[in-house]
Amino acid sequence: MTTHLQGSLFDQTDQLRLGPLTGMRRTGLGLGAWIDVLPGWLAGSDALFEHLASEVPWRAERRKMYDHVVDVPRLLAFYGAGDALPHPVLEEAREALTAYYADELGEPFTTAGLCHYRDGRDSVAWHGDRIGRGAREDTMVAILSVGSPRDLLLRPMRGGDTVRRPLGHGDLIVMGGSCQRTWEHAIPKTTRAAGPRISIQFRPHGVQ
Repeated sequence: MTTHLQGSLFDQTDQLRLGPLTGMRRTGLGLGAWIDVLPGWLAGSDALFEHLASEVPWRAERRKMYDHVVDVPRLLAFYGAGDALPHPVLEEAREALTAYYADELGEPFTTAGLCHYRDGRDSVAWHGDRIGRGAREDTMVAILSVGSPRDLLLRPMRGGDTVRRPLGHGDLIVMGGSCQRTWEHAIPKTTRAAGPRISIQFRPHGVQ
């Protein structure tokens, strides 16, 4: 797969290295929801982007929308519990997140879903990860972003102000508490020049 990633001036290394999670900063969203954000958690993230873009068996999906079947505007891949992840640093990231949130989450992160946003036309609509336990229980979804930054938007389901977080080049965001039940998130389309981005979403068992 051909990619056109403009590398970050602040991430000029091919040595993949995770930083400490102690620099995480939490923001309470209200309604029992919160996000933790850590910019640049993964050094060498542009090299990981290139590896994932070329080596992951990406699939394009089509879904029914009203009376039409349309292309899903992004490429997808999924790794279930027990599956080998497509790069060892992702195994390391999942283990680090499990250890860091052990007391608060009480269970490991087990699955990894990958989304490839090829340009500004690719997107994901407003949604919460409410298939399974996320519909009725507090949980966490951790997202590691590599490639060019794209805005992640969050908004309360019952209306209110939108929160915007640009994510890319090794940034980490963790959505926790009631976030999947009481808030929605999206990656909107953009007419601005946007390079490709890949997100890796780590989830506990039974959360989709």
